[in-house]
Amino acid sequence: MTIAKNIEISSTSESSFEDAIQQGIERISKTVNNVEGAWIKEQKVGVTDGKISKYNVIMIVSFVINDGTDIS
Repeated sequence: MTIAKNIEISSTSESSFEDAIQQGIERISKTVNNVEGAWIKEQKVGVTDGKISKYNVIMIVSFVINDGTDIS
């Protein structure tokens, strides 16, 4: 049986939504094992002097919970 858990994270980039997503996935993968996928819940931009200054995504990240057994 496989059980997965979802967590919500926010990530920001100064260059693009794609970069914000990539940075978020890379960062969460350093602390959470078995990341399986992500759903982009929200995208928004920050504006400074009439220009986009940052791209922010809020995403739901799914990962499989390890049951602690070693199948070697």
